[in-house]
Amino acid sequence: MRIASTKKIHAGTILAQTIYNENGVVLIKKGMRLTDKLLRRLLNNGITYIYIEDGTTPDIEVDQTIPDKLRLEATNMIKDTFIELKNAGLGQRSYILDKRSKELTNVVEQILSNIQENEKSLSLLADIFVSDNYVFQHSLNVTIYSLAIGVELNYSTKQLTEIGVGAMLHDIGKMFIDPAILQKPDKLSDEEFEIIKGHTQVGYDYLRKHQYMPTVISHCAYQHHERLDGSGYPRGIQGEEIHTYAKVIGIADVFDAVTSSRVYRDAMLPHEGLEILYAGAVNLFDKEMIEAFKRSVVAYPNGLTIELSDGRIGVVIRQNINLCDRPVVRILEESGKPVANPYEVNLERTVNVTVKDVLVD
Repeated sequence: MRIASTKKIHAGTILAQTIYNENGVVLIKKGMRLTDKLLRRLLNNGITYIYIEDGTTPDIEVDQTIPDKLRLEATNMIKDTFIELKNAGLGQRSYILDKRSKELTNVVEQILSNIQENEKSLSLLADIFVSDNYVFQHSLNVTIYSLAIGVELNYSTKQLTEIGVGAMLHDIGKMFIDPAILQKPDKLSDEEFEIIKGHTQVGYDYLRKHQYMPTVISHCAYQHHERLDGSGYPRGIQGEEIHTYAKVIGIADVFDAVTSSRVYRDAMLPHEGLEILYAGAVNLFDKEMIEAFKRSVVAYPNGLTIELSDGRIGVVIRQNINLCDRPVVRILEESGKPVANPYEVNLERTVNVTVKDVLVD
């Protein structure tokens, strides 16, 4: 199988990875031949990239980052909790979080255990779930990425549990924002953007009222948009004034935001998301944390077609642990011509060759 841009796929292409909705119901099953109608359905649901069957890559496998059962359990936990909180409103203190704190912690511990037991780097590109609300899937993805950074930085179990719950609830304030503004497909006005920015204050004020939530959890909601140079919000604090957990969640938040499809733009590929983070290293984000994140995620997922610096073209077939940008590539074309007998190049060992470009058309 290989990765292809949904916009570039023609009718008749065979889907190689089942697509589910947020309740675990199969929307399009692996092995189906895609019609124009199904392709429009994928695009309308914000699916920018999918895995398709390909004669040159039938043996390529995609590692599942989080088991489907656990992902669905976590997503539904977040969804049910957030909706209950929204329905209860901000007017009075709700005991929903107090009641659900143990369940949230349990889900975080399961995700953490899965990450710690799996030595392979994370690639959520293969976990294709269609959700009615971006906030739910985003909250789960940010939790996964934040825990991966924390594991790489050798945080204690207590710290990892706290940062996991903090990441899961970091956007809780968005549930109290007008959906018409939150999901607006056009450019936000200055007034609307200020309303969106207010989710950090709303989330903080809400979470700090709950006795079973450590204070640091509310600061995750409050500070995850703060930046090292003071250019963030809501307070414009900088450097060591920002809580460590918020720095980690801020990195995971940006990466998932740019690598997820939104109503106003297509998703970027993982290597593009990493480039954005590196552009902000030192000034915006903690460099050590970004390095830890780089060791934790896959920049060039299995099945991605790439061009190497020497002009050869191939498909990523395997990853090298802790070397997200140096995968194993099956060469399919060189000097502009197809290779009669495809062969492998391990970029971990071939240090004079780098990835020049990604080809998904």
